[in-house]
Amino acid sequence: MERLRNGDDLQTALAGLCADAPLLAGLVATCPKIPLRLLPSGFAGLSEVVAGQMISKQAAAAIFARLRAACDPLTAETYLALAPEAHAGIGLTRAKQATLDGIARAIAEGALDLAAVDALPADEAMALLTAYRGIGVWTAEVYLMFCAGHVDIFPAGDLALRIAAADAFGLNERPGAATLRTLARDWRPYRSVAARILWAHYARITKRDVLPVG
Repeated sequence: MERLRNGDDLQTALAGLCADAPLLAGLVATCPKIPLRLLPSGFAGLSEVVAGQMISKQAAAAIFARLRAACDPLTAETYLALAPEAHAGIGLTRAKQATLDGIARAIAEGALDLAAVDALPADEAMALLTAYRGIGVWTAEVYLMFCAGHVDIFPAGDLALRIAAADAFGLNERPGAATLRTLARDWRPYRSVAARILWAHYARITKRDVLPVG
């Protein structure tokens, strides 16, 4: 399986992962639901991921709702056409505005084709995305997971995943990103599904849904 596109794909990947990862299978049994939560690909999806960088899910949802209302439909072209006063009312930080402006201009000028990026192997897509200002590893990984449907990506730097892993594995402290990325090697080729399981576990133990999308 190269991509997660629907609920059936998720169930197939869950079965394949849990057959070889009994600890994760145990987590699945305790979680009400493992969500798929796919976003649109392209500029709209990447914009939502950028909006969610480093802030609460509730704040991100409010900001993105205002962005989507200001740009209907939300495309690189409609974003570039926004007046300065419209930007002020959306609530994006200057850094996030600069990130989206750079991505939008690259798309409009033909330098960046997100549909083509979506189809690339993960390592090549990561290299292309992170070359743009404001697109770090976490942002690129989350975009590829939820917008391009990659099945084998694990954003090990995500704080909620580190907290969930510490609880699930009975660790005395949160694992660092490098340690968690090493642990996640055992979950190939379904690491994106393993991340969804750990996010669901985090939601169960904290009563907070921090899945980066939806």
